[in-house]
Amino acid sequence: MDRTTLRDALNPDCPIRNVLARIGDKWSLLVIYTLSGGGTMRFGALQRAIPDISQKMLSVTLRTLEEDGYLTRRVYPEVPPRVEYALTARAQSLLSCVGPLIAWAEANMAGILDDRRVARSGR
Repeated sequence: MDRTTLRDALNPDCPIRNVLARIGDKWSLLVIYTLSGGGTMRFGALQRAIPDISQKMLSVTLRTLEEDGYLTRRVYPEVPPRVEYALTARAQSLLSCVGPLIAWAEANMAGILDDRRVARSGR
């Protein structure tokens, strides 16, 4: 399924499903969070900050986030070209909503991992 055209069959204008389909994937929030340190980041710096993302998936994720207005992409006419990414006001407003979720995840991660180990050892 093409995640850029995901629509709810019963309510095609449902903003929750449409927005979450775009930012709720494996990488989008992580990229936004990584860029939240302020300023701009180049592609290579983003890839180093998220070492388990492939070059292709980072490119796709950045393109999708740019299409939705979460980040800006600035290309400098240099050889080789320098490209920088930065969050937009929309992404900043999203961070104010996601921030509590990130804090909750940090506070509960150890307990969740412990529960997973216990559940796996009981099988």
